[in-house]
Amino acid sequence: MRWVAAMSLALAVALPASAQTAAKATPAPKPARTVLVMGDSLSAGYGLTASQGWVALTADRIAKTKPGWRVVNASISGETTAGGAARIDGELKRNKPSVVVIELGANDGLRGLPLAQSRSNLDRMIRASKAAGAKVLLIGMRMPPNLGREYTQGFSDNYAALTKQHGVALLPFLLEPIALDRNAFQDDNLHPVATAQPKLRDHVWMQLEPLLR
Repeated sequence: MRWVAAMSLALAVALPASAQTAAKATPAPKPARTVLVMGDSLSAGYGLTASQGWVALTADRIAKTKPGWRVVNASISGETTAGGAARIDGELKRNKPSVVVIELGANDGLRGLPLAQSRSNLDRMIRASKAAGAKVLLIGMRMPPNLGREYTQGFSDNYAALTKQHGVALLPFLLEPIALDRNAFQDDNLHPVATAQPKLRDHVWMQLEPLLR
């Protein structure tokens, strides 16, 4: 009986130790790497349900094809480059992204804000993102011709110049696949409808996917 009691005590002591050893042998899952999207209403999915926008569709694709990645959409309808520049440090600290997608500037242009101001704000966001160790995808926009050729050309040139200066990825024009299709836009003629969002997702994906490798 004493022998049986001694064996039982030994097993009681050994089993937790073995379980602890097994637990140590199993590596903890790595935290998901993050794609942070800083955009305006075009990325926030204005006029759409939460699952219909191109960012949500991109998040769904990433979940299915890029294990270990996630998407955080920090886009706000009406956002300007100044707003993005003011928020970037907090979003970087909170989300610790590996990739930052910056889709801002359209609201600056529609308000006729100085080009130098917009460029300075985007420059700050790119610098902050790179300093945090993130890759950057800059998504550009184009302005309607009624703002004048000098302004519209300078607006587009801002994105190209920043890309060259910082060596980041560039998608020159988010709406390129649908820009000439009136049926692809809501009644305001500014925001794409739900059926156009997959085209925007695929358009962005060409530049985004290489950054996830």
